[in-house]
Amino acid sequence: MELIPQFGNIGFTILAFVVALSIIVAIHEYGHYIVGRWTGIHAEVFSLGFGPVLFSRVDRRGTKWQVAALPFGGYVKFLGDVDAASGKDGAAVDAFDPKERRRSMHGAPLWARAATVAAGPIFNFILSILIFAGFILILGQPVTEARVGAPKALPADMVTLEAGDLITALEGEPVATLSDLDELARTLPAAEFVTYDIIRDGAPMQLEASFPLLPIVGSVTPQSAAIAAGIAEGDVIRSIDGVPIYAFHQLRGAVAASDGAELALQVWRDGDVMDMVLSPRRMDLPLADGGFETRWLIGITGGLSFAPEREAVGPWAAVKHGAERTLFIAESSLSGLWHMITGAISTCNLQGPIGIAETLGAAASQGFDNFILFIAVLSTAVGLLNLFPIPVLDGGHLLFHAYEAVARKPPSDKALKVFMSIGLTLLLALMLFALTNDIFCP
Repeated sequence: MELIPQFGNIGFTILAFVVALSIIVAIHEYGHYIVGRWTGIHAEVFSLGFGPVLFSRVDRRGTKWQVAALPFGGYVKFLGDVDAASGKDGAAVDAFDPKERRRSMHGAPLWARAATVAAGPIFNFILSILIFAGFILILGQPVTEARVGAPKALPADMVTLEAGDLITALEGEPVATLSDLDELARTLPAAEFVTYDIIRDGAPMQLEASFPLLPIVGSVTPQSAAIAAGIAEGDVIRSIDGVPIYAFHQLRGAVAASDGAELALQVWRDGDVMDMVLSPRRMDLPLADGGFETRWLIGITGGLSFAPEREAVGPWAAVKHGAERTLFIAESSLSGLWHMITGAISTCNLQGPIGIAETLGAAASQGFDNFILFIAVLSTAVGLLNLFPIPVLDGGHLLFHAYEAVARKPPSDKALKVFMSIGLTLLLALMLFALTNDIFCP
């Protein structure tokens, strides 16, 4: 496996990883801090990073804010904590007076402690929702009808429609919505030109233009065969192994039939024609029903020959969209983990720090918007991971709080130390397993 990705140098990858992780960790730890403050629990230290302190200041509430040398995490140390993992400093807590004890993590009411712990993952989910909501607020959503917003840049021999054209039929089949156009185009035989019925400037007309679902690259998946070969968003695939193609489903069919064999592509980009060679890779994809399917893929999505006209959405609709996207990522992650445990899909789907860094770097190389969107995906994953019932993680602390709520007393300090040691061992084993995946998985 190449540790230096083909899209750029390792410095760029590390920078993208550090920036993304710092944002996600800062939001996560701020969730702990601010909810702790609201519930009367005092934070002694808010740290971005571990190790030697590079910069620090103490605010008027007595919290030390610091940036440390190792930017691969962070923590909030509350009053009464013995370490960054919120272990109890028993001697210190026992010496507190009642007022000071109430301000500590281990002397506050159960509801305050549970809310403070849960706030970290919840803030990660909120970050994801806000990013997805922000994008749709800025970009809008495609209108229901099949109306052209703007043509895409295409080779000179390809004919596209004009901005404002309303498509009413394709090859004589009526089209009422953009979804109708998409579904119909997937069933039609590929052809260099097809017949459209449109309304242009209020007048109905019929014309021939290129296939609506062209072999045009809508997006490129990080760590895919396409990105390794240098394929970029907006490229048009003209031929596969010397055979011209006119529709995206021809490309999809050729990749599926390749069985991983090398494919020679002719690619048009901004007026230039390039030859590229790549080999499809087996990938596990989540399905809408929660399952997975394994397919040969090169890692690109297709797109229409035009950008659909878009309309503005309101704040509530945007937040709803963001929540749905975040929920889908969380459900897909849990489903993927379960399918790996049961052996239904490869454990190579579990990435470690190297794989995540490469993916972030690849996303950043495709543009700032892709980088921010991947931060939203990763923030959901971090929030979900922290809810796992493993001691040292937030989910483990919540499990202890649940026990306390039922048993009317917290676990003993001795039991907590044992569980924390077990949790740390499990977490380190999981990290080591993911790291070996980064190094040895294809």
